[in-house]
Amino acid sequence: MAKNKKDNSNTIALNKKARHDYFIEQSLEAGLSLLGWEVKSLRENKVQIKESYVIYKNNELFLFGAHISPLRSASSHVDCDPIRTRKLLLNKLEINRLREKITQKGATVVPLKLYWARGKVKLEIGVAKGKKSHDKRQDIKERDWKLDKARALKESNR
Repeated sequence: MAKNKKDNSNTIALNKKARHDYFIEQSLEAGLSLLGWEVKSLRENKVQIKESYVIYKNNELFLFGAHISPLRSASSHVDCDPIRTRKLLLNKLEINRLREKITQKGATVVPLKLYWARGKVKLEIGVAKGKKSHDKRQDIKERDWKLDKARALKESNR
């Protein structure tokens, strides 16, 4: 029997859609306020941040729309809400800088990556501006060109 190898990566979840839909201008690491059952679910990678975003409310930032599925073995006396709004842990200076950037026209804050750092859950957020459809097509063309170029170089080296 083959043993299941544990993944050594610290990454819990990636938001690949964010890099496709937005120009990321700045990224920042933020802590995340979680409940016990949520941490257990994160250890099992039962999280999805693709449709989530960050909102600014009452001088605080919150992660909205992230879905953390409760485990079957989670405590029965706790009411598990998988899509509850979770507070981001940032200092005032970082919050004020982000607030200034958010107030610009067309700017938003999106989660990019959820990962473990020094035993704590961290969320990489990015200040982003939306891409138009022609920008997305240009990115796809560039990616395809890089792949074709790499294939051609590999073929020529044989």
